[in-house]
Amino acid sequence: MMNKYTKQQIAFQKKYGDWAIVTGASEGVGREMALSLAERGLNVVLVARRVELLERLSETIKKEFNVQTMVISADLSEISALKSLVQSTSALNIGLLIANAGYGTSGPLINADLQTELNMLDVNCRALLVLSHHYGKRFSTQKKGGIVLMSSIMAFQGVPNMANYAATKAYVQTLAEGLHIELAPYGVDVHASAPGPINTGFSTRSNLKMGAAAHPKTIASDTLNALGKSTTVRPGFLAKLLEYSLKLLPRWGRVRVMQLVTKGMMSH
Repeated sequence: MMNKYTKQQIAFQKKYGDWAIVTGASEGVGREMALSLAERGLNVVLVARRVELLERLSETIKKEFNVQTMVISADLSEISALKSLVQSTSALNIGLLIANAGYGTSGPLINADLQTELNMLDVNCRALLVLSHHYGKRFSTQKKGGIVLMSSIMAFQGVPNMANYAATKAYVQTLAEGLHIELAPYGVDVHASAPGPINTGFSTRSNLKMGAAAHPKTIASDTLNALGKSTTVRPGFLAKLLEYSLKLLPRWGRVRVMQLVTKGMMSH
């Protein structure tokens, strides 16, 4: 059980405590974010659809880090769930929002189920906007706080066979860049985290087979360490490698490269 903190952890608590909200906390990057925040001494609101996974994570956090947790089972594609989340956390001293919930699909858009694509738009964009708007207001009143929006390496160009997903991440990226400037005068840190391939359940849901992929713990650690220091962080070695590989190409060239990348991930 952790009860001693480093100077860096104490500074993090002072800036972003007492409570952090992590959406999509049941697995992958969201789960690692929650664990890392608890290790830094923050109480954590765990939000996802699968309550049994959240309950298990909650017990682990309370046992290992001696902090508080709140478990909220919610489908963030539903506006009622967003309102419930806001109401449930109204009495907590929230200082940090990690908007991690999201998913992707793969294949030609014209062959996709439209309702699934619209649902993805609601989770990846609308929910993130609602939460950023609400907690951004709260943090600006407090004169401190932070917002992390999960972007992607796919946010910086169109991506054939993942066109709608990449478009949702482009929205996330540009929203983070704008809010970074808007909220800075209020002492609120906003940044986008734009990882490359990650070894999570995302690939299963989007029907992709990843080759090299970063570990979620690396993504979480690099993202939180960069909070307050940059507009966009590209966590993990793969994200940086892809950035430098694509940097000198014109936008149309990056689109073609990403077409080859997604084709390889869909080859199975």
